[in-house]
Amino acid sequence: MSTISFAKAINMALHQAMETDPTVICYGLGADDPKGIFGTTLGLPGAFGPERVFDMPTSENAMTGIGIGAALNGLRPVMTHQRLDFALLSMDQLVNNASKWRFMFGGKRGVPLTVRMIIGRGWGQGPTHSQNLQSMFAQVPGLKVVMPSTAEDAKGLLLASIFDNDPVIFLEHRWLHNLKTNALNDDKTIRLGEARTLREGDAATIVSMSYMTIEALHAVDFLKNHGVKCDLIDLRTVRPIDWDSIEKSVKKTGKLLVLDTASLTGSLSGEIVAKVTKDCWTDLQAPPERLAMPDFPEATSPALTENYHVRAEHIVARVSEMVKLEIDTTPLAKSRTHPHDVPGDWFSGPF
Repeated sequence: MSTISFAKAINMALHQAMETDPTVICYGLGADDPKGIFGTTLGLPGAFGPERVFDMPTSENAMTGIGIGAALNGLRPVMTHQRLDFALLSMDQLVNNASKWRFMFGGKRGVPLTVRMIIGRGWGQGPTHSQNLQSMFAQVPGLKVVMPSTAEDAKGLLLASIFDNDPVIFLEHRWLHNLKTNALNDDKTIRLGEARTLREGDAATIVSMSYMTIEALHAVDFLKNHGVKCDLIDLRTVRPIDWDSIEKSVKKTGKLLVLDTASLTGSLSGEIVAKVTKDCWTDLQAPPERLAMPDFPEATSPALTENYHVRAEHIVARVSEMVKLEIDTTPLAKSRTHPHDVPGDWFSGPF
């Protein structure tokens, strides 16, 4: 089976959307430069011209407002921020205009705007270039929030986002851009709000999102080799959340572990634990657990981030506690030979 990188999948989705629909436009800082936003917009300027693919000034709020106006006048803009941190300057337009437009005007029309934001960690990016604020966007009624983990999901979900008639926040973890997974054939889209079960088992339910899914895959396969089989559910969309898939799995396993790329307090992991606790109370055989980042920003110094992030061995350790089975995580930790703050070959696909 052929494989492609996550970045190439984004690029293919943009090409396909723009070929299919002449109202799709693509812009953002670096959209037309030689690097093409981590390679995701390469080839678009030559194929579709400067009127549909263009750079923008560092005026995030103003350019988001232009995107909303363009969407209301019949276009389908795809705007990209190279860091989610910069997109915070556009919150006024996203929260006060794009998200509530359909509600304010009798449901007659929404704002078909897709905003790509890059999240991530490592490489000394520090507190201003590595925030994971998905729960903040997911808390705003009217916004959909997408967090793909694989190349095939990135392509299918981006196509679905672009052709959705309401605003979508599309969050790409930059550690995933070079990850290669199975290619998605033809023009298939993936419905927003539909999770994917990547592994099946009855020992525990693990719910993950974005890059945490990659760490979870290594953890689940390691656990399987020790006789512990887990359900692994990749949310893919964090608003709306596929509650049916989560509850169905918890009713089978009786145990829940939620993995979040963000800080713990106020995170989506807390929302998931709260709802499962309420709706599946009699099915739970152990208290729900969650793993997320500490409640302080990521440091710039690699020395200070060595124990900051959740890794596969932490997931294995937490699951082993939940199932009351002692498992040595040393071999798993030693299998990763690259520095902790850069992505390495060990998480290459296909999965």
